[in-house]
Amino acid sequence: MSNGLTSTKDLKRTLGFWDLMGASTGQIIGAGIMSLTGVAIGMTGRSVPIAFVLSAVMVLISWYPLTLINTAARFRGGAYSVIGSLLGERWTGAYTVIYILTNISLSMYCLSFADYAMPFLPMIPRKVLAIGILVLLYGLNYMGIDKFSKFQNIIVTTLVLALAVFSAFGITKLEPNYFNEATFMTGGMLGLLRATAQLTFATGGAQVIANLAGEAKDPTKDIPKVMIISTVAVAILYGFMATIAAGVLPVEQVANQPLTLVAERILPKGLYVFFIIGGAWAALISTLNSQLASATKPLMQACNDGWLPDKLATLHKKHRTPIYLLTIFFFVGLLPIVFNLDISILSKITTTIGSVSNIMVALSLLKLKRLLPEQWKKSPLHISDGASNILVALAVGIFILQAVLLGSSLTTPLLLGNIGVVVFAFIFANVRYNSGKVKCEVSYEIEE
Repeated sequence: MSNGLTSTKDLKRTLGFWDLMGASTGQIIGAGIMSLTGVAIGMTGRSVPIAFVLSAVMVLISWYPLTLINTAARFRGGAYSVIGSLLGERWTGAYTVIYILTNISLSMYCLSFADYAMPFLPMIPRKVLAIGILVLLYGLNYMGIDKFSKFQNIIVTTLVLALAVFSAFGITKLEPNYFNEATFMTGGMLGLLRATAQLTFATGGAQVIANLAGEAKDPTKDIPKVMIISTVAVAILYGFMATIAAGVLPVEQVANQPLTLVAERILPKGLYVFFIIGGAWAALISTLNSQLASATKPLMQACNDGWLPDKLATLHKKHRTPIYLLTIFFFVGLLPIVFNLDISILSKITTTIGSVSNIMVALSLLKLKRLLPEQWKKSPLHISDGASNILVALAVGIFILQAVLLGSSLTTPLLLGNIGVVVFAFIFANVRYNSGKVKCEVSYEIEE
């Protein structure tokens, strides 16, 4: 299909505040709340709500550089354009390689969905369920960003309602003496900090909407607000849910157990089914849907700049969907399912090497005042140079901590594989850039 539509400038700019809010909330609320709450209880007992709040603070700090950057201009290729415009063109080549691999998390969400669906659909094999949901959402995103946003808003509304039902029923069934020393901070301060670090994977995710800047109506106003509001709102909801998860049954019964164990105990049968379908299923569907919609935009700009063939960025003439890139990500999600890769390994791989590209984004804030001095001064979130330096240092420190925590839990071959990918990414970037085939265009726009 050759119709001349290959630029991020050709994307439909239809996403308003609530569309972005749906995308962000849907990306944050995923498998993490269902599976990691019990793990965190095992680390810190009934102080798990505190761990959720602290994890949200860590997420806000680590991604606040990206929040600030998006107040200054529309970066059409999302984080890719941020890095290329501010940190340097060569960096975008390495980012492109790492970014493609981190999106194997698509398969992780598909497999997690299958795990929650199998008890209700036992006649359908796990692999078929995982592939089926991937095909369904691939088709939806093929139809255009407007179809994505309408579906996402519906699924996120259902999701929030299901989680609210869990909270409303559980709050009346808490055991007395919730703050008993024997069940509170059971792992001491170290246990609380470990739980906090673990839960950043449940409260993170809002940063993906930066990749939808090219399709947003008013990105410099809406994206920063949505990143902050969605993270805080979901963290508060998680705090309520964690209180119930840890406080209804004895701690030893819920430690390292999925949230569904408590839900089955406190909810009537009909509402329990609604919680699984409207909560667990919808959480994974909304995350998968949001990632499919946002994942293609950085690669579109990479194609425009010459890192990848420009034809891959071709947009569907009617739907303005990057159909070839969307199809590539379909296979990125499909192949790990077909080859039976383990979910826990997938999550560790994507987060460990993803920390490298996250650090690139954080460092970009240091160059914002040079590229867009007037826009940065006018930003409603403007901070001093000293504060910017401290913020970037904190963000980089958090990303390094995450990489160390997860990298240390990998087997030696997997750890070496992660290091190898990063080394290859930078070698590729230098070789390709020096070939003269890369011509990075200006991919940011100053909003009036």
